[in-house]
Amino acid sequence: MYRETTSALVRGAVLWWSTATPGAAPVRVLPDGCMDLIWSERHGLLVAGPDTTAQVGTATGERYVGLRFPPGTGPAVFGLPAYELRDQRVPLTALWSDSRTRELDERVAYADRPERLLESVAAARLGDGGGPDPIARTVVARLDAGDDVAGTAADLGLGPRQLHRRSRALFGYGPKTLARILRMQRAVALLRAGVPAADTAVRTGYADQPHLSREIRALTGVPPRDLIT
Repeated sequence: MYRETTSALVRGAVLWWSTATPGAAPVRVLPDGCMDLIWSERHGLLVAGPDTTAQVGTATGERYVGLRFPPGTGPAVFGLPAYELRDQRVPLTALWSDSRTRELDERVAYADRPERLLESVAAARLGDGGGPDPIARTVVARLDAGDDVAGTAADLGLGPRQLHRRSRALFGYGPKTLARILRMQRAVALLRAGVPAADTAVRTGYADQPHLSREIRALTGVPPRDLIT
């Protein structure tokens, strides 16, 4: 079982809950440029860094509660560049003090609404630190609209190398990789909505249907048909 809702306190963030029945099919989490603050019954508080390929989880019956930050917001919450957590799942104690994390973990474990506690802690961290880097939303919006990296950098008053450095700190990887991931997400959404693969390729800027299939497989580990069945 999985469900989610929009955060009321952290702009662009999503609160989510997941409980997997033992023996259920593995869960494939696609890369999306996001970072998550997660609490699980077994492991406590965790941080999920930005992924470059899909992560596959085994169903164990464990309950998870999480807060998914929009691309570029996580570093302002966790206090370190996103590239240091790329493709990783680490205990929150690796980033914050043991005493602070233990206290938060205990509060979340006994809270009636643990997701709201995660949300309030993240909002406080953002408030204290002045919020996420404002260029993050612009970079995501431009690349998600299909703009090229050079044009995006120029419009922000940055050189390509400067944009690459800023992107690695904000998203975990450079703008070209981020653009690939965002395009893949758009394509998968269209395929799941029933849009034929050939039309999806045209609408999302792939050269053709085989190009679409290669990119989706490279980023998710499976062909497109496996993501819509």
